[in-house]
Parts: sequence; C-alpha cells; structure tokens
Amino acid sequence: MTDPDWTAPGCHPVLPGIHRIPLPMPQDGLRAVNVYAIEGPDGLALVDAGWRVPGALDVLGAALASISRDLSEVRDVVVTHVHRDHYTLAPALRRAAGTRVHLGAGEAVGLGLVRDLGGNDPVSSFEQLARAGAGDLVDAVRILGAGEEWNGSDWEDPDHWLEPGMLALAGREVEVVPTPGHTKGHVVLHDLVAGALFTGDHVLPTITPSIGFELGDWELPLGRYLESLELLLLRADAVMLPAHGAPGGSVHQRVRELLSHHDQRFARTVSAVAEAPGSTGIDVAGRLGWTRRDRPFDGLDPFNQMIATCETMAHLDVLAERGLLSVAYDGPVARFAVAAGR
Repeated sequence: MTDPDWTAPGCHPVLPGIHRIPLPMPQDGLRAVNVYAIEGPDGLALVDAGWRVPGALDVLGAALASISRDLSEVRDVVVTHVHRDHYTLAPALRRAAGTRVHLGAGEAVGLGLVRDLGGNDPVSSFEQLARAGAGDLVDAVRILGAGEEWNGSDWEDPDHWLEPGMLALAGREVEVVPTPGHTKGHVVLHDLVAGALFTGDHVLPTITPSIGFELGDWELPLGRYLESLELLLLRADAVMLPAHGAPGGSVHQRVRELLSHHDQRFARTVSAVAEAPGSTGIDVAGRLGWTRRDRPFDGLDPFNQMIATCETMAHLDVLAERGLLSVAYDGPVARFAVAAGR
C-alpha cells in the first residue's frame, strides 16, 4: 500500500472500494493532501476535499474518471477539519455537483471566525506570539502572506455538523470520532468493517501536526491532542489512511511513536528552560531543533518560526499545567522557570 512518491497524481487503490487521490498544495512544504474516494452502492463519498486552488477540481475529476466515475456521483464529502487544504474545495464541489458537506461540530466557532475576519491573518497565533515575546514576528508573517487570495465562498457552512456516532457514506457505515488538538473540531473516521482509520492530520506517518494553528481561544491544545491520541489506543487498531503521506501501517504503532516523541520534546523543553530561568517562548524555541532534520530556529522562514513558537508555547503550557514549570507574566509576556523542587 505504500508509495515512494505519495504525491504522484492519480487515483490509487488502498483497500477494496477505497481510493486515494493526492491533490496539489502549491507553495506548501507538504506538497499534497490526500482525498479518499469511497465507492459503494449509493454512489461516491469523499473523506476530505482539498484546497481550492486553480485546477484542483479538474485534478479531482480526472482522477475519478480514471476509475470510470464522475464528480456528479459524489454524494457526500466529510472534512476532517477546517484548515484550508482540507475544507475549501468542499463548498466548490457542492456548487459544482450538489455534494453534501459534513464537518465536525467543534469547528463551528472557528469557521465563523474565519468568515468574520475576512482574511488570511492567523490572528490567534499572533496573540500567542505576543505572549511568547515574539511580537516582532507578526509583521514578518503578514508580509509573507500579503497578496494571498481570500474568498468568503470558501468558508460557507457545511450542510451537516457532525457529532460522535455512526455515519453512512456511500452505503457503508463509518464511525465519527472527535479528536480535538490539531483543531478543536478535528474528527477521524473509523471504518470498522474494513479495519481502516481515516486519520486526517491527527495521526500522520512521518511528521507531527501543528498544534493550535486555528482561530479562537487557546485551550491547552497540546493537552487535548495527547488525550485524543490516547483515545485511539482504546479503540481497535486499524490501517492508517492519513491526509498527508503514504497510507498503511498500524495506527496504534504510530500513536505510540507520537506519544514518545512528545515525551522527548517535553524533556528537551524543560532542559531549555533550565538553561535560563525566566525564558520566554521564543527564547525556548530558539534553543530547540526543528523538523526531522533538527534545523535551527533561525533557519526557518517567518511563517514556520511562528508555527515553531506556538508549538513551543503549547509544550510550555502543558508543562506548567503539570506543575513541572512555573510561569509569571511580565506584562503580556509569559516567562517560564523550572518549578521549585523539580
């Protein structure tokens, strides 16, 4: 089931009645997003929709044509979360083919905030940059994103807000499982008969998802993410069908790897704080390595420096909540130290 180039275009069979269609993500390091087409007696259903960039709908249509199917047969699309590379092609598909759009109920606030904002600025992340002592990054991120298209029609409400429980897709039953963390309303879909889990960005095969990159209140997102990972270990193991990367492999095995990764990251974060008590979030981020290549913070572009700083804040907040770090505020800026007695 694995593919050495998982981004290669086409309609790739992964399990009986399930095909994987990579759609383009221009100017993004992830390169593509996997859309899964489910064939059944009631037509077609999709898991995730893709990013509405020029030609994306044509790429999706051509992939379906290669298995003698058509966009008009797509009855439903379930979107795992509201990020643009997953959601924004869904309203376009609804306009083109009358497809019903489904999204986790926990994404309602975030989706409304995107519409209210009327632009691409990640203002909630900017708030965390201020708390991290990294306010100077805000202007650099704004400059980097200047000129990006924003279209309100990309962010229309779904037809159906998903709650936990069973959902019929193309004549087969899948279970909707909320997995907050990457976003507040992220869901995964468990096909118990096929033994497959459509994991969205919650469980990815080679990287960890960004944490807290969404609009809305900061609600200990890494804590929620870790709880959601643990939840999957209580369910039957399944084949992983991720939104980015090649499909295949055990969900349980990858979840354990992700939990171990975060344990190691917590230890490194405590060590980085111990080097200089009173450190800010950006101070700590600057002492840590980033990406699988352990790149220095200064080697990242401003957008990825923002992501790294917010992820550092997410780890610092969990450590403070666990009592391993203390936090004090210097105006809006949080400063961290190893807790007394630790």
